[in-house]
Amino acid sequence: MPQINPPKYVRQILFGLQARGHLAFLVGGCVRDTLMDITPQDWDICTSALPDEVLEIFPDSKPTGIKHGTVTVIVGNRSAEVTTFRSDGSYRDHRRPENVTFVSDLISDLSRRDFTMNAIALSADGMISDPFDGVADIKNRTIRCVGEPKTRFTEDALRMLRALRFSARLGFTIEYETCTAISECAQLAAELAPERVRDELEKILLSSRPDTLGAAISFGLLSSYIKGNGWSNPDYMGIADMPRKPLTRWVTFSIMLQKYGYIPSASDFLEALRLDGRTLRCCRDAELMLKNPVPENKLGFKRLLNLYGVDSVSCAVDAFKVIDGIDCEKDVKSILKSGECFSLKHLAVSGDDLLDLGLKGPELGEMLKFLLDYVMEYPENNKREILLALAKYSEES
Repeated sequence: MPQINPPKYVRQILFGLQARGHLAFLVGGCVRDTLMDITPQDWDICTSALPDEVLEIFPDSKPTGIKHGTVTVIVGNRSAEVTTFRSDGSYRDHRRPENVTFVSDLISDLSRRDFTMNAIALSADGMISDPFDGVADIKNRTIRCVGEPKTRFTEDALRMLRALRFSARLGFTIEYETCTAISECAQLAAELAPERVRDELEKILLSSRPDTLGAAISFGLLSSYIKGNGWSNPDYMGIADMPRKPLTRWVTFSIMLQKYGYIPSASDFLEALRLDGRTLRCCRDAELMLKNPVPENKLGFKRLLNLYGVDSVSCAVDAFKVIDGIDCEKDVKSILKSGECFSLKHLAVSGDDLLDLGLKGPELGEMLKFLLDYVMEYPENNKREILLALAKYSEES
């Protein structure tokens, strides 16, 4: 078993609680990740101390989730969440308990958690508490609910998407009863906030197993956003070869769904999931570009870059490659690397230069467009003296 050695500030919190006579344990994902030789991103602590007692011991703390017993303890410039042992009340909205009851024993607290691999606690002296055999499930690379799976998912429907996200990220298999319960409870996902669904999907999308998105669709977890069944199964694993950037992966995934008949509009799908404006704009632009043939030369790509911008064209190029197997990335990269002009801001002359020639109004705008078209075709002539001469000659004739 790997040696678990939390950072100094985490040990200070653990020992600070214990020195006042309270129980304190590392819990959840930080224990799971450490057991798998993965460096934890966050350190969570559970304790028998009540929130007010935690605030008294660590006066610089913030009561970030006091209703549910959570205090963010700050040590220097670092912080960790400390949550009082608790049992949860009813989950009327299938997301969060209406109320919680603070309890004094660790096992009661661990029994409310989602999966066995997340229901392992570790004391400051290295003793593991594992009442639900989470260590064995980690060793066997298995995702299993704590207790009855259907109960866990009825309490919090987001746990179904979390199960798929953990499967994608860790490469674990979801065991049969847990898998069956996801299928039976999938309709509850319709009650989740779009932002919550989006965040879980994005983590799957950015993992090395984006094909897990297909499982989410098959289970019906996205039925609020995907109405159709599609006429074929997309190759979601093609997304795994893309750079791990949310923008390009979201655009490619949504256009893939549209092409295969799952959704009528890629951009409407992303808008329903509350994606940001930049992603929506790039998706709309990429949808338009993908309706036309791929440009046959650099000039065609320059015109696309001029019309849609670098972000949108890059997204469309990535989608071309994954969805249609057409690799034109080198053409766009060549243009960007060479610094060849494809927009007015890179043109060697400006509107003020043309004003000095006597051009104004619509004529000035038409001349700028003419010069830009000329420079995109003849990039070596993007020089002020050449363009001014050309503008003067064109105006005189």
